[in-house]
Amino acid sequence: MGIIRSSFSFISGTVCGIYIAQNYNVPNIQKFIENALFKAKDVEEKYRKPGDRV
Repeated sequence: MGIIRSSFSFISGTVCGIYIAQNYNVPNIQKFIENALFKAKDVEEKYRKPGDRV
């Protein structure tokens, strides 16, 4: 009974996540992160001091 009780929240969260992913338009987080990192690198390169080039 201990394994079922301790993993109930994990299993219910997984089931709810699968349901939401299949029935709603959930954005792709990995693409969002990749775009944010690309933009951050672009801004960093654009505003870097001239003497800091490696």
